[in-house]
Amino acid sequence: MKKIAFIIICGLVLGLSNSCTKNFEEINTNPNKTLVGMIQASGLFEPILYNSANQWLNRTWYYNNELIQFTAFTGGVTRREHQYFLEESRDWAGFWNHYATYGNNINHMYQLAQEQDDKSLEAIALTFKVLFFSNMTDMFGSVPYKEAFTGREVGGTLTPKFNTQKEVYEFMFADLEKANDIYATDPVFLKVTMDGMYKGNMAAWRKFNNSLYLRLLCRVSGRSEMNVGTKMTEILSDPVKYPVFTSNLDNAAVTFTGSDPYLSNFGTTTESEFTSSGRKLTKQLIGMTVQTDLSGNQIYVDPRLPIIGKKNNIVAVNPLNIWIGTKSGCTDQERSTVDIGTSWLNYKVFCRKNAPATYMDYAEVQFILAEAALKGWISGGASAAKNYYEAGVRASMGKWSAEGALLTPAVTITTGDVSTYLASPLGSWDLATNKEAFLGNQKYLALFWVGMEAYHEYRRTGYPVLTIGEGTIYNDNILPTRFGYPNTTMSTNAANASTALQVMGGDNDMKTPVWWSRQAITGGK
Repeated sequence: MKKIAFIIICGLVLGLSNSCTKNFEEINTNPNKTLVGMIQASGLFEPILYNSANQWLNRTWYYNNELIQFTAFTGGVTRREHQYFLEESRDWAGFWNHYATYGNNINHMYQLAQEQDDKSLEAIALTFKVLFFSNMTDMFGSVPYKEAFTGREVGGTLTPKFNTQKEVYEFMFADLEKANDIYATDPVFLKVTMDGMYKGNMAAWRKFNNSLYLRLLCRVSGRSEMNVGTKMTEILSDPVKYPVFTSNLDNAAVTFTGSDPYLSNFGTTTESEFTSSGRKLTKQLIGMTVQTDLSGNQIYVDPRLPIIGKKNNIVAVNPLNIWIGTKSGCTDQERSTVDIGTSWLNYKVFCRKNAPATYMDYAEVQFILAEAALKGWISGGASAAKNYYEAGVRASMGKWSAEGALLTPAVTITTGDVSTYLASPLGSWDLATNKEAFLGNQKYLALFWVGMEAYHEYRRTGYPVLTIGEGTIYNDNILPTRFGYPNTTMSTNAANASTALQVMGGDNDMKTPVWWSRQAITGGK
């Protein structure tokens, strides 16, 4: 009977995690949801970890890759994200409810962990809370944080106030500090088999917590009042207090077993569904990963590209057997021509039943530090920036080489391949004239298949320079600067949502820049 009860409760949690139809306020206050004390905190951890990881992959594929021009669904009109056709009911509400659902479940796990004196899950809950709320605020701007999910508490509210992004980031930094302090006590993770990311290793979770801290500091680095350099220097100066990722072994990547129910998101997807029938690699991506000579001949390829993508080798449409990208943001009339001979994602890499889902990796940390050194937030200057940059490239190459080694035939990246890349016009630090743009472009490539990070970073830096196609008429040829609040939120929490929009200085649309973005800071320059 205990096992049956546990299965029923886990089923409820799984249902909550996959729901995309409930609004934020209902999730926050619905009396039919699981109440604190009904289950163990560990009963929430596993479904949160695995389900959220698969949702991470799904949103990378549907949204990040299409918006940021890694891929474009030019094979049909059932999905038009690359044309900025995003609907309130499916897309805005889908993201809002996704983050709110997990935020609620994570908050519940945190409360249970406190009641049950489970310090390991208390710390993990705080790390996860920041992971999801950072993405929520980065997608929407101002969001509830301090008063979120208080509807069932004494003195709570059914209509939570929206905190500004500055406030949200300050709250998140405080929660990361709190989590780091708990990790420092070396708490014991009670059921290590449930942890498909770090096997209950609290030192590894602590590194993820503090690496996430660096990511978010970097995100708000354009705002001088956040004193990013001071905090980054403090973190780097005390690796005992603030350990961060030091190799790919530390990557925050959920490992699926490949057996039901621990299947990676695209593990049962057909090749036609995933790639060749619709989504193709873009001219943007191919142009940044393939070197050509003065005659336009392709003479060198980024070693990661043959792992990430697959050339169309049909002689009739690609007689030169070269890498061809489709046009992101193309018009409907252009679709019949821009797809000819184009390349697509490597199905065998991304659609394995045990393919991992990455929240953050070591390469990203190195790119963060490279930018920090280049811009003087931390010591070292251009010399240190180069070293961090090259370490980031090696880490990225190593991560993708591990994936390519599983292919038949295997595609691996050797140390010699990496050295060649770092000396080539594609990857040479010394040959780059604009180091800031170069770093932005290289980080973009390294962030491939890591959630919505490339989209967030593009809005922060403006890199890489994207070509906006003529077919992006659904947002007036403007790459979405944010997602709008869903209609249910605008109606059930109207006063607070309207105030949030006034503070952000725009309408409830996809043209109002978020607070930390380059557009908001420079006035669109």
